[in-house]
Amino acid sequence: MKVFKTFAASAFSIFSVVAIFGANPAAANPQGLEGSYLGAGVSIGTTSGGQGDDGRTMGGNVQGRFDVPNAPISLRGSVLFTDENAAFVPMVSYDLAVSENTNIYAGGGASLLLDNNSTTPLGNRDAFALTAGVETGLTDNLAVYGDVKLGINAYEKSLADALSIQVGAAYRF
Repeated sequence: MKVFKTFAASAFSIFSVVAIFGANPAAANPQGLEGSYLGAGVSIGTTSGGQGDDGRTMGGNVQGRFDVPNAPISLRGSVLFTDENAAFVPMVSYDLAVSENTNIYAGGGASLLLDNNSTTPLGNRDAFALTAGVETGLTDNLAVYGDVKLGINAYEKSLADALSIQVGAAYRF
């Protein structure tokens, strides 16, 4: 439950900061980030699920977004990896434009591991996953993103949830 509260607080913080500082009051209907992208960055797992380690798992991420035209949704895919394992995380998200070239998003999907015997930033077994994040276009071809992912019941021999934080830069197309 503590991890869920941390996830909720993190998601609320992301949405609040972007809404307060990123919103353009002159634009009644801002044009959020459009188009698709593929990027890479850092991934930090903040939980251990009672597995006996310090709870931090450092790794990387490869993250993509496919923009569904004329709809406020996107299809997303992430690979969160360490030197021992990787989790593929397909998701569907609801995207909300908050300013020119900037969206906040929330969605759900699954975390599917290559190997359930070692840890990823999002746990050590297959699980349902939620996400909340922000993405912004810096140029026509460059975007940055940051999100938190919550793996529900994501550890073997434990009912613990997994929380990971991702940041990265992406090529827009």
